[in-house]
Amino acid sequence: MTSASATPPRRAPHIPVLLRALLDTVAPVQGVWLDGTFGAGGYSRGLLAAGAATVIGVDRDPLAFDLATPWADEYGDRLQLVQGTFSDLDQLAGMPLDGVALDLGVSSMQLDRPERGFSFMNDGPLDMRMGQAGMSAADIVNQAPEALIADILYHYGEEHAARRIARAIVAERAKGSITSTLQLARLIEGCLPRKKPGQSHPATRSFQAIRIAVNDELRQLVDGLEAAERALKPGGKLAVVTFHSLEDRVVKRFLAERASTGGGGSRHAPEAQEQTPGFVLTPKKAIAPDEAELADNPRARSARLRVATRTDAPARPVDRARLGLPLLPEVL
Repeated sequence: MTSASATPPRRAPHIPVLLRALLDTVAPVQGVWLDGTFGAGGYSRGLLAAGAATVIGVDRDPLAFDLATPWADEYGDRLQLVQGTFSDLDQLAGMPLDGVALDLGVSSMQLDRPERGFSFMNDGPLDMRMGQAGMSAADIVNQAPEALIADILYHYGEEHAARRIARAIVAERAKGSITSTLQLARLIEGCLPRKKPGQSHPATRSFQAIRIAVNDELRQLVDGLEAAERALKPGGKLAVVTFHSLEDRVVKRFLAERASTGGGGSRHAPEAQEQTPGFVLTPKKAIAPDEAELADNPRARSARLRVATRTDAPARPVDRARLGLPLLPEVL
């Protein structure tokens, strides 16, 4: 694969989504924070400027640290960069944390580089691997059974034309491999009604779904939420920014379950054993971008921020079935 660093970004520099809202909500920022999705470094720099003594920047993509080379040294030991996935953040941190920030989904540094294969706006290899290793989008599209492709598109992209698109993919690959982003995007476009003004590109949901499958994003998310619960000190803050309803649903249900005392029950079901909540929702509802942020950064339109404060209750395993995670077989 062509080196990602060989092609410069095509768009404006990365603008951290909901950063101002995050910093205001978790204030005062202090102690040791972990930025589990370092990306272009926007959250880490914001946390350091707001008062964090140390930020541990974690990312699975080695390109993130290559791009940070020109500026990371200005923070000295206050910024520690670690390659890995945020699902292991408690082990990567190696210490109790005062805060964890997660900015989910694909980063601008990945989306704006056609050679990474995340975007249908420019032609590039059908890749989508955040860590630049392992199974690619081309592997799924060209090798997965039709039924599994349809399930991926439906469950991970909420694409209602999933079966129609899956059939078209299998028919096309019978003629020759599907290898580029525009080739796949045009194929999907041909399966759906013409885009109306104001609607997203017809391939948006399918590209999201394939990317989630390639990078195992939903399992990584649940593992990361559990790891944050283990790593945070009492009073520590967990801040998660999501970009689509599937991610937000998982985060919302996890935090609601962790903020509950249990108990209750009804005449039809036995009363559950009460437990001390692991988190307090602060605030109770998600925070959306305001008009000023949307004017500066239209990419923020679907973003939602959820923040919770850790209690002193012991961490415990999560019941994944209650989070509504799609249970799909191994992709390949």
